Amino acid sequence: MNKKLKYRHELKFMINQHQYFLIRQKLKNLMEQDQNVGDDGQYHIRSLYFDDMDNSALQDKLGGIRDRSKYRIRIYNCKDNVIHFEKKIKFNNFIAKLKEPLTRKMYDEILIGNYEVLNQPEKPFSMELYNELKHNLLQPKVIVDYVREPYVCHNGNVRITFDKELRTGLHAIDIFDPDLKPVQAIDNDLIILEVKFDEYLPEYIKLAVQLEGLQQQSASKYVICRKYLKTNSWEDY
Repeated sequence: MNKKLKYRHELKFMINQHQYFLIRQKLKNLMEQDQNVGDDGQYHIRSLYFDDMDNSALQDKLGGIRDRSKYRIRIYNCKDNVIHFEKKIKFNNFIAKLKEPLTRKMYDEILIGNYEVLNQPEKPFSMELYNELKHNLLQPKVIVDYVREPYVCHNGNVRITFDKELRTGLHAIDIFDPDLKPVQAIDNDLIILEVKFDEYLPEYIKLAVQLEGLQQQSASKYVICRKYLKTNSWEDY
């Protein structure tokens, strides 16, 4: 484990609409909403996921490899004021994340294959991204699109999110494409519940979420969208 990274616990569950309404009602009395939400208590997330020629990130996940990582470019509410190139790292039952901010111009250059915008020796993670793209042939694979309803609690640094309306951009790779029309990737009744925390999860939150009654699942949005892509197109991996 890299000691410099901040690792957190992450639990994932697939729940239905009925479970969602019950859990959300309890959380509203125990946790605050994230400050970035809109008037409807949600925000929109769109990510462009990358993988190498061997689809290593996909295969590691499908193969149950515990220690793995994946790369993505992420935006919020379809705006270009905040763009991050991220690496999500999984180590045993912990997760960590590295981020490199991008300008819209940098994003546009990366999308057409000009990776020199990341060639910044003074920034180690930027150089990692540069090398992955240029030498390990990391490539855009799929767009993952969904609506997130987030709740936070300072006690234990807990973050609970309901991720709804999971969609994929099929073969599109430009997350700013105004003509992009993502298609539904899972049953509309299903919602992905994610529970993240540092050292501990307060007992009153654990009881509210009723974790003992839920079955923990991997629920990788990247894998769900790649599988949808394969099932509904010619993609092979």
